[in-house]
Formats: sequence, C-alpha cells, structure tokens
Amino acid sequence: MRNEILHGYLIHHRKYREKSHIVHLFTQEHGRVDGILRQTPPPQYQPICLQASGKSELKNFSKLEIVNQPIFFFGDAFFSGFYLNEVLLRLCPLEVEMPETFAQYAHTLEQLQCMSAQDNPDLFLRQILRQFEHELLEELGYALDYSTDANQQQIQLYENYQFHLNEGFQPVIKASRATLSGQHILSMCDYEKGGEFNSEQLQLLSKLYRQMITSLLGDRPLKSRQLWIQNSQTQRH
Repeated sequence: MRNEILHGYLIHHRKYREKSHIVHLFTQEHGRVDGILRQTPPPQYQPICLQASGKSELKNFSKLEIVNQPIFFFGDAFFSGFYLNEVLLRLCPLEVEMPETFAQYAHTLEQLQCMSAQDNPDLFLRQILRQFEHELLEELGYALDYSTDANQQQIQLYENYQFHLNEGFQPVIKASRATLSGQHILSMCDYEKGGEFNSEQLQLLSKLYRQMITSLLGDRPLKSRQLWIQNSQTQRH
C-alpha cells in the first residue's frame, strides 16, 4: 500500500514504544489490516478514515479522521461489541477483503444501539449475533450444506447428528445435548439470505456456531465470552 485511504473500524490496539500503538483495523477495502499509529487510537465502534502505507504486514497509519459521534455500549451490548471485535481479530486473515462481513458488522453495531428499545432484547440480541456469525463463517469459507450429511446422504427429519467442522453432519444413534436434530438442520434449507432466523433456526445456530467458532479458535477461548459469563453470574447473585 502507498498512501491508500482506508475506511473501517478499530477492533483492537496495544501500546508500542513510547508514543505509538499497534492497531488492528477491520476495513471496507482490505478486511483486517494491522499497523502502527503514532497518535492516540480512536474509540472502538466508530467509523474512521485513515491513510495506510507499507509493504510489510504492519502498515504505517496516518491522517486519522473519526467520521461520526462517539458510540457507547452498556450491559449486554457492551459485551456483544467486545465479542464481535474479538472474533474478527482472531478469525479474519490479514488483508483479505470481506465485504459481506464488513457490511454486517456495521449493521450489527447500529442494531446494538437500539437494544434498549426492544420488547424482547434477549431474542433481539440472539438474532443479530447469529446473523453476524452467519455472514462471517460463510465468507471465511465455512458455508454449510444443510440438506446432506457427512456420508453424502440426505439429512433425515427424525434422525440425530453430530457436527464435525471438517466433515459435516455425522449421523448418530443416540440424542444428547451435543447432537442436532435433523428437523432443525433441515429448517435452514428454507432460510432466505438477509432475513431473520425463526425459532428453530436460532436454536440450531446457537449450538452449531458456538461449536464451529470454538473449533476455529483452537485452545485459546474468547475473553469476551468469559467476561460475559462472569458478569451474568455476578448479576444473578
């Protein structure tokens, strides 16, 4: 890159030397881009515009502009924003354009600002997080065939399946907390891209996407999920 203008969001930063920071951006033009910023990093969740130069993995960032007014999240919206940024940082490859995920990320941030106005904020949150994960996993190359099992046989309505990331839906004899019902799997065949998930689809994806993301992350669990769970336990007590 040479003096290229990037539009996007700060997803993480850390101190680098005395007056600089290493920053990780999620951009419209090149997906995740890392670099050095020699000024105070911008707030998270705000659209920014800056200039990037350099041939190495760490670019030099300059001429930072914050596009909109500050955005502040509280409660579950705060932990959700933390989760979105951590997943992008951990799963997105460097400098690979991800236009669908970028658009969904921006849309999800807008929706998180509306949580307090929802009649059922818990259901609303589950819906928007699953929609984000759906776009992210598909664009990372993990789109699933919900009609065929790992043996290239049709998914059966009343059978149970165990999901394996590299194989797909493997038929099993006994149902358990870890298995998925054929009925729920087949419900995804009727999903229209960009729409809301119905209750069966949400039930399936809540279990399935957590398993997929956990497998992709490897041995390092998400800090955002751990903090979210700790906060929920503290509130109950």
